[in-house]
Amino acid sequence: MSNDLQGAVILMAYYLVFPLLLPTLLKIWLRVPTELVRKIQHVAYSLSIFLLLELFSAWYLAIAAAFLLVLIAYPLLIVVEKTAWYRRTFVDRAVKGGELRKQLIYVQLSFAVLIFIFWGLLGSSWHYVVAVAVMAWGFGDAAAALVGKAFGRRRVLHYLVHGGKTYEGTGAMMLFAGLAAFFTLLIYAGQPWYISLLISIIVAPVCGIVELFSRRGTDTLTVPLSAAFLMMPLIHLFSFLGW
Repeated sequence: MSNDLQGAVILMAYYLVFPLLLPTLLKIWLRVPTELVRKIQHVAYSLSIFLLLELFSAWYLAIAAAFLLVLIAYPLLIVVEKTAWYRRTFVDRAVKGGELRKQLIYVQLSFAVLIFIFWGLLGSSWHYVVAVAVMAWGFGDAAAALVGKAFGRRRVLHYLVHGGKTYEGTGAMMLFAGLAAFFTLLIYAGQPWYISLLISIIVAPVCGIVELFSRRGTDTLTVPLSAAFLMMPLIHLFSFLGW
């Protein structure tokens, strides 16, 4: 239990420094563009999944730690998001605030569902799938936003696609989701390179398509869940084939 408490302290310190203080200082001191600050926060949040998977002795403790941040940060955000200081310091695209609170819930809920299924239900031998799915979403979504805003010229015109998404952004999503999945499978999960490559090639376009049709920030849930559930039968298939 003492190790789990220590893990919770480390996790909260990580959230305080990397998704919060570091991007905020980059915005205030170095005048880093707003969208880049948002995506630095985004990637920093996604990387915290490794702490949840490695610092806690049981899946339910990892989920409890994930929601500890919600219990601490959500009420604080309600108070401070009404201030001028919040508007100057944080990146919140909602007119009346609340975007950060909504994304906080989405991210931690996504982590909790993945951990419950791919650690709690299926056992710890599957928990690397959580990391792969979150990395595919984290790096892929960040690339989609940055590339789409900087280089996007051809908008995807479909009645189910909202937010001015572009083919360039979706292509970047697929590329970086695939790269993130490949290296996470190879390094963190210890899968052979050819298995890592095959899974990444299949998962990446699905991540891109799911992100394209996800609305109002729900890609935080839809992309990693889609990636994880797609990987499961692929892993079973490769195991059956003796790969």
